[in-house]
Amino acid sequence: MASLKISLASLLVATAALPAIAQDTETKEVSEQDDAVVEERVILDADNAYVLENENLVVAEGNVRAEYGERVLTADKLTYNRETGRVRAQGDIVITEPDGTERFAEEIETDSRLVDGFATGFSLRTPEGETAAANTAERRNETITELDRAVFTACELCEGQSTPTWSIRARKAVLNEETGMFTYRDAVFEIAGVPVVYFPYFSHPDPQSERRSGFLVPRFGASTKYGAFLQPRYYWAISPYQDLVVAPAFYTKIDPRLEFDYRKRFYSGDVNMNFSFTNEARFDDDGERLNNKAFRGHFFADGRFRISEDWDWGFAVEEASDDLYTDRYDVDGENDRRGIYYSQPKTLLSQLYTQGQAKNWYVDASIQTFDNLQAQGIAEDRIADVLPLINSQYDVDFGKYGYLSLTGSAAFLERVEGVDSRRASAGADWSTQRIIPGGLIVEPFAEARFDYYNINDFPTVDESNTITRGVGSTGVKLSMPFYRPGRNVDLLVEPIVMGAVSTGTPNDEPIPIEDGAFFELDTSSLFDANAQAGYDLYEGDKKLGAGISATARWKNGFEISGLVGRRWRSEADPAFDVPSNLDGTVSDWLVSASVEFNDYFSIDTKLRLDDDSLDINRLDTALNVNIEDIARTKAIYYRIDESITRSGVRQEGLFLLGEVFVRDNILILFELQREFEQNLNIRQGIGIGYEDDCSRFELVYERQGTTNRELGPSESIVFRFGFKTIGELGSRNFD
Repeated sequence: MASLKISLASLLVATAALPAIAQDTETKEVSEQDDAVVEERVILDADNAYVLENENLVVAEGNVRAEYGERVLTADKLTYNRETGRVRAQGDIVITEPDGTERFAEEIETDSRLVDGFATGFSLRTPEGETAAANTAERRNETITELDRAVFTACELCEGQSTPTWSIRARKAVLNEETGMFTYRDAVFEIAGVPVVYFPYFSHPDPQSERRSGFLVPRFGASTKYGAFLQPRYYWAISPYQDLVVAPAFYTKIDPRLEFDYRKRFYSGDVNMNFSFTNEARFDDDGERLNNKAFRGHFFADGRFRISEDWDWGFAVEEASDDLYTDRYDVDGENDRRGIYYSQPKTLLSQLYTQGQAKNWYVDASIQTFDNLQAQGIAEDRIADVLPLINSQYDVDFGKYGYLSLTGSAAFLERVEGVDSRRASAGADWSTQRIIPGGLIVEPFAEARFDYYNINDFPTVDESNTITRGVGSTGVKLSMPFYRPGRNVDLLVEPIVMGAVSTGTPNDEPIPIEDGAFFELDTSSLFDANAQAGYDLYEGDKKLGAGISATARWKNGFEISGLVGRRWRSEADPAFDVPSNLDGTVSDWLVSASVEFNDYFSIDTKLRLDDDSLDINRLDTALNVNIEDIARTKAIYYRIDESITRSGVRQEGLFLLGEVFVRDNILILFELQREFEQNLNIRQGIGIGYEDDCSRFELVYERQGTTNRELGPSESIVFRFGFKTIGELGSRNFD
């Protein structure tokens, strides 16, 4: 809301300089000897202006318009008492500020020094539609203004609408300019004019003022795991550079939990922390305790700091007392990105890193440790700690002779149980581009890399524990774009062919596969010299990638594009499995397609078709719809045939998240994450909501359908409310 704390003051400013008006009406002259006086004078226009000598009053009547700088006051009547210095404005008073804010009153009175004043029938409206009103407004001193029978709302009233979506109605409101706080006595929070909550005392900061300590809107809801819950939140503005949110959570089935959110900005960076703790036993999905109480909690933190113009350093910490803590208490942020690397789901990643980047070089180095939160899968002692991981690249521009990239990488992996490995790699990658007559684009390339490995506890490595390997490729990529502009649609068709010769049998050495175990060839790497990601595996021998892309672009913003191709190799390499799509001598057919229409919707699809039968081995489709006041929807569907999965089990699933407006401001919210092969709804939710320019209300039913040890399916009712300028409560909104 535009600064309501100066509303009465601004209302009175236009009349504070009325001594200049009085003098102007009497003398009809403006002195040019004192520029300061000239700047303070008011330009007055009225149907009639006169002086009452007996009462010592100067009066302006009828369509009064006073301009004081960029501020304009209109009223039916203005009176200035030359003896007392008091100014009174009466009748349909409107003051328009330079920013468009309008202030209204039936009558105002103030002294010429603007120290105190009084207004009746006071109200305010900002360009954003925020409003405040009071029967009377009294300015007691230079910092305190009191409103009697006040109403405040951030909702703009539409034509024909008499009641805002939400408002605060109070017996008395105090605006403190010094502290920037709005304080209400006997306040009632109303929704659509219906009283909902009564507060004997309520306060909030001026939205345009500096940060203020105080209570945030609480979170609340109900779940089968921990019953009904309430989480009040107190915001502590410790300093201009740091703050803390203290949020105790109270449950009906289990003991309370205390949560903190801390932020601090330094001159060179910032730190963010989220942590909580409780003294509670493990409990199941019905809230039944399973063992003795103990200290439990979580700690998520990250920070990033500037070392120099080109260098940063940072850290990320993710820790939990037990592997089901975040699931039991529905802790947000487990899969958020902290630092420069992401972790896998249900795996906590802590890292310390430095990162440097300039126009032609890049370096990062990190130390990483992992905590596994899953009951099944790789044992935590067999997950490698990365001590450290280093990547670097230096680019050289040879002008017409192309570009050269020099790369270096090192990875030191250590395990409590299993293989320890240390790798160091150095490589060079050169490429250039030429367009020859006829429009053929020729892109020759060459790459080479040397790898050094030191491996412990791997059965096929000799006593020296070292392996060295040199790999490389050279080849050319050819493409021929055909473009046809049209009146309504432009067409672009481009055949693409890549051929390369590489070192033979590069994967014969007994190198443990750490970084390429889950790679799968798709259209993004179809024309690469080495299609395999990572360092441990390398695609050798002769290979050929061929495909054709096409794009149709309409003038109205509608666009369809696609690519189809496949890859051939001269020799089969047993190091590549079927899921990688690099097994044998020919890959499956790869297809990608997309449809876009401005920012309203898009569809992206990827297909992997069997090289013999053309059956769909893999299908990934993503749909995004964003049509204002109609629908916002995300949908992802995937299907993977059992013949190309590493587990040998067919996978098929759907993720759906969205909201659809069904009538005016009413919307239906829905969420679904379903695994078809298991006939399981992993997560589902349905709800109803209301949204306008100043508020959003949601009531959602959610169900978690998975079973993880003692935590089985759980259900919850979630309330999510948001109010412009006041704050939000509830949990995640659609984004």
